[in-house]
Amino acid sequence: MSLYDKQDDQTLDLLRAMGDRDQRKASAARQAFAAELVSPLRKGIFDADNLGEIYTPQVIPPGATASYPLDFVRPGEEDSFTAYTLAEQDRLPERRIEASEINVPTFKIGNSIDWDIKIMKEARFDIVRRAMEAFEAGFVRKINSDGWRTLLAAAADRGLVVDASGTAPLTGSASCIGTAPAPGEFTKELVSRMHTAMTRGAGGNGNGGRLTDLYMSLEAMECVRAWDASRVDEFTRREIFVSAEKGLAQVYGVILHAMTEFGAGQEYQDFLTSVLGLSLPTGTEQFCIGLDLSQRDSFVMPIKEELEVYDDEALVRYQRMGVFGWMRHGFAVLDNRR
Repeated sequence: MSLYDKQDDQTLDLLRAMGDRDQRKASAARQAFAAELVSPLRKGIFDADNLGEIYTPQVIPPGATASYPLDFVRPGEEDSFTAYTLAEQDRLPERRIEASEINVPTFKIGNSIDWDIKIMKEARFDIVRRAMEAFEAGFVRKINSDGWRTLLAAAADRGLVVDASGTAPLTGSASCIGTAPAPGEFTKELVSRMHTAMTRGAGGNGNGGRLTDLYMSLEAMECVRAWDASRVDEFTRREIFVSAEKGLAQVYGVILHAMTEFGAGQEYQDFLTSVLGLSLPTGTEQFCIGLDLSQRDSFVMPIKEELEVYDDEALVRYQRMGVFGWMRHGFAVLDNRR
């Protein structure tokens, strides 16, 4: 257990020491407090984000570059890597490959929080813990926003938009955007068509690729929960009814995830349509995102500097106390078939 998790006499004494009149004692206590926060905050940030099942975090050693090789088998070039029918005596042709690399830029994010010094003198652990939760949540929200904006930009660039009204899917690059046939309606047909589009988009015939996870709005998830026996069998309906918050029973082998930022008027839909300029089909109210997470080779999150937390000594003159911290990371979508 860490200071961040529990309240005991030792923890309360440390809080009181942070507000002590003896500045050497108070400074040492504040530094110890900040040091105690590092480990639980690092863990809590990645436990709470909604990207953990998508991006693969990788801590980059000091001095190393965040570079990743790209797959030399590109979409549309799969036939260039087919085996040959040989004569009884013949020479195999040579096939030389070169894989390009991409350097993923990283950037620093930071956050801070502070409170009245009397909170420490009174050992108000409840207020301090809530402040730390807000401090952590600030990093979580920033990480979620950056990661999803990267993913949405890759999806929009691909141009693979699928709806359930019979429109033929377009060809393109990074993930699959699906749209429902009527405002507010989410159907099994949409999942099935996205599954087909993702598999064909991966190249097929030995080139792995399929729809494994689908991220959708709370309203779309509500629609799924309302499916009656005419749409799904009773066993599937029961699994949907008792399913956990992070995922429903599989539909055509696809796990459904609810996203609060998806849906009409919500943050990510506004980013997709207003910032990226993607036009949803006529009569469509919202979108969902389909991903292929069967291979962990596309969505990467290089971390150049892990989270560091420090005591803000400059606040003492204002009769306040607090902490600040920063980390450096980046996001990239490497394989457009995912």
